[in-house]
Amino acid sequence: MRKARAAVILAGLAVAVAACGNAPTTTPTESGSASAPAGGAKPLQGVKLEVAAKWTGDEQKNFQQVLKAFTDKTGAEVTYASTGEDTGAYLGPRIQGKNPPDVAILPQPGLVQQYAEQNALKPLTDDIIKELDTNYTPYWKELGSYNSKVYGVLIKAAHKSLVWYRAQAYDDAGVQPATTWDELIKNAQTIADSGTAPFSFCGASGWTLTDLFENIYLSTAGPENYDKLSKHEIPWTDPTVTTALEKIQQIIGKKEFLVDGNSGALQTDFPTCATKVFGTKKAAMVIEADFVAVPATQSKAKVGEDAKYFPFPKAGDTAPVVLGGDVAVAMKDSPGAMALLQFLASKEGGEIWAKLPGYLSPNKNVSPDNYPDELTKQLGQTIVSAGDTVRYDMSDLAPSAFGGTDGKGEWKALQDFLRNPTDIKGAQTTLEAEAKKAWKK
Repeated sequence: MRKARAAVILAGLAVAVAACGNAPTTTPTESGSASAPAGGAKPLQGVKLEVAAKWTGDEQKNFQQVLKAFTDKTGAEVTYASTGEDTGAYLGPRIQGKNPPDVAILPQPGLVQQYAEQNALKPLTDDIIKELDTNYTPYWKELGSYNSKVYGVLIKAAHKSLVWYRAQAYDDAGVQPATTWDELIKNAQTIADSGTAPFSFCGASGWTLTDLFENIYLSTAGPENYDKLSKHEIPWTDPTVTTALEKIQQIIGKKEFLVDGNSGALQTDFPTCATKVFGTKKAAMVIEADFVAVPATQSKAKVGEDAKYFPFPKAGDTAPVVLGGDVAVAMKDSPGAMALLQFLASKEGGEIWAKLPGYLSPNKNVSPDNYPDELTKQLGQTIVSAGDTVRYDMSDLAPSAFGGTDGKGEWKALQDFLRNPTDIKGAQTTLEAEAKKAWKK
């Protein structure tokens, strides 16, 4: 995903869920022996597959355990190659050279549409679609589709609907985690009155501002409008956008609510914003995804005791659950590729992966009881409980020029709004102008 620069620090931490790889691996490594266990031939004995994904380090090792389970079940020999951080740059030349991997794991749904349009992907078989219909909500099936054909399976998720807080700051102010937006704002004022800045913002990392907007917008405007805005079927000047920006304004419009003020927030990147909460202890809260656990731990805070979190509070009728994640696609129409995708989409495959650190499943039939620690169990339960209202990160669904480029598009417009939170109309006008350019409407 385009937020890779933050997630790259996650590898190896059990409670983190959304790690991304570092650098390309030039020598592919094998997931397991091609020889099947004793007891007869396996259905894919002798079949060789290559899987390309961005993961390195512990994430790669964990995924290879899942691939080994597939090998043990089918007899297929699976070779893993890391794409490095820029999946498109790795796959592009291989597609052009007509030598793509059998299966690729894409870090954003936009690449599914891009490669499907280039005829570089193979439609999923009926057996895989049956797994999707059984284990996923219709939204995820649609997300991996192009021109009424299904190409992708969302296999790994990152949870972006959390507010992390320093327990001591809450105790000192005498407040409890909020369940509604109004409670959050009230608590923020109480914390500010106690002498601590309530929020640490990561304004230099524009994607954190899009995450904030997406949670508020999903809650206030609802899933249907969220889908429309993500496709630019309604304009950014719509009143539903106004409502969401007004909610954000309740925080960024009060300088005492932001550690180091608005200008300081614009100079603070991720993960520094989390360090200001759990390291230097200058603020009480940071609104961001599950991977805040990493800088919190690096700041010597114990997750679950010193560093706690609560679900993003309802700002409207919907309890927001926004996910990022990785989509598996077939680039070769082979029985082995399709069998692997079916395995990854299954309850069995999801539960094998869920028992390993650093993983969250979007599969609704993977029980949270499979997760190895309490944090991921709780996060997994919120995904299951949210059901059909779960949505994918909106900025990662947008054209890159709008939703994923430093100093441009939505990132820049929301940073300008953080700089001048009084101008909601101006922010909306800019957002709409940038969206029109990106969608060429």
